[in-house]
Amino acid sequence: MFNTNDLIRIKKRGLTTREIISQINFFKKSDFYLHLNRPCKVGDGITVLEQHQIAKLVELYTKESLSGRVMKFVPASGEASRMFKILHFLNNLDVNINDDFINTEVEADVGRDFEIFVKSIKKFAFYDALKAVMKKNNLDIDHLTGAGEYKKILEYILTPKGLNYGNLPKGLIEFHKYSSCSRTPFEEHLVEAAEYTKDQNNQCRIHFTVSPDYALLIKEHINEKSKFHEKSGINFKITYSSQQPSTDTIAVDEQNNPFREAAYGKLFFRPGGHGALLNNLNSVNGDIIFLKNIDNVVPDRLKQNTFLYKKALGGFLVELQNKIFIFLRKLSSGDIDQQNFEEMFDFIKKCLLISMPNDLKSASKKEKSAWLFSKLNRPIRVCGMVKNTGEPGGGPFWVEDKDKTISRQIVESAQVNPESKTQQSILSSATHFNPVDIVCGVRDFQGNQFDLKKNVDNEAVFISNKSKNGKPLKALELPGLWNGAMSFWNTVFIEVPEITFKPVKAVNDLLRSEHQNP
Repeated sequence: MFNTNDLIRIKKRGLTTREIISQINFFKKSDFYLHLNRPCKVGDGITVLEQHQIAKLVELYTKESLSGRVMKFVPASGEASRMFKILHFLNNLDVNINDDFINTEVEADVGRDFEIFVKSIKKFAFYDALKAVMKKNNLDIDHLTGAGEYKKILEYILTPKGLNYGNLPKGLIEFHKYSSCSRTPFEEHLVEAAEYTKDQNNQCRIHFTVSPDYALLIKEHINEKSKFHEKSGINFKITYSSQQPSTDTIAVDEQNNPFREAAYGKLFFRPGGHGALLNNLNSVNGDIIFLKNIDNVVPDRLKQNTFLYKKALGGFLVELQNKIFIFLRKLSSGDIDQQNFEEMFDFIKKCLLISMPNDLKSASKKEKSAWLFSKLNRPIRVCGMVKNTGEPGGGPFWVEDKDKTISRQIVESAQVNPESKTQQSILSSATHFNPVDIVCGVRDFQGNQFDLKKNVDNEAVFISNKSKNGKPLKALELPGLWNGAMSFWNTVFIEVPEITFKPVKAVNDLLRSEHQNP
């Protein structure tokens, strides 16, 4: 299957032939889909916090955050190319992009979205920067938009002639306009971190995963912005990492043979998806870690709800940890009686919603202790869930494993069999959506870091159809960071307000009222 050059290429990526063969075998499986039992709903897997609970949890969290236990982890490796998909499409056409062309030659939905973009161009936070860079080359953006001539505007938005937004990470795009400045997502995440990660010394810990191609540019930008905000007394401790080549996966052709690039016959590898970032999360030396996507930020006027629920989720995690750690210390010491067992079984059943084997009650003390310890001594994640508003992505479900046990999981649509009407019906009946608003507890009751790679469902991969230079291929994504990579964590789902989830997937999303500063 592999020649000498293949073996060298595999080794250089930090992979082994055994790992590559294992990846190829995934493509040959007929059924790698999850089995949904039912969606998680309020009262059945999703908890709603009362106001008095929130106040208590915020107080508990604040105490722990001041001790320096908290950091924020932001996956920020993605480019903004998808965000400007329609603009890229039009700019790549070798024609003059004007009103007549838009009205007569493009599909209605593309024309409609572009019309919204052009008519509202002054509302984008990056408009002033765009106008200034065009002016340097004697181009008047107001004249061009008024005349319905858009080719130059597209070029100056997307290419190195101007802002170069078509080639930058999403985190470097100006999202929000303020009275005296505009902010990128990177800067908005710094502002957030300053509110809910700071310790008693006003130190805020935040970790960004970045693309090696843009690492220097990103670090320069964040260094400049962090220095500005540190004038208020905050001290940022910022760290970075990149997705490792060893987390790339091999692509295969339609016959499940290794896909080779036509020009050189080289094996073709693709990024392993956001599940590849588990290695990064595992290496940050954290304790309580907030996980949030780069594009889910709002202006200052709407941040208070975000702050409130971040602290409430953090407090819920701390409260859960405290209870679990007490149980684990008892189990570890061996000083445990029947009443303790009943209390622990009740907690696992009612709080963690983990089902107990039927024969466990008649098991020996040693067997009961071992089972309890295995279920309690795991990483913890408390996940915010918003009501489903039709956004694409994952949601909370009860998933049935091969051994018939049922657990709460965050599931993406690609993990559900598209040919099964029953499974698709369960998928579409979800009441809530995963906004990637997660707080993680990654240390055990003795203060040691968990090895997060030991809690992965390695079978929970994604397979998708792609192409390379016009040739079809199949791509493999590793178990998603908040999907299969966290399958064997103790999991809690908490309902959070919709305002805490306002991602920017397409450029026109920035025109939503939540991203505008009146």
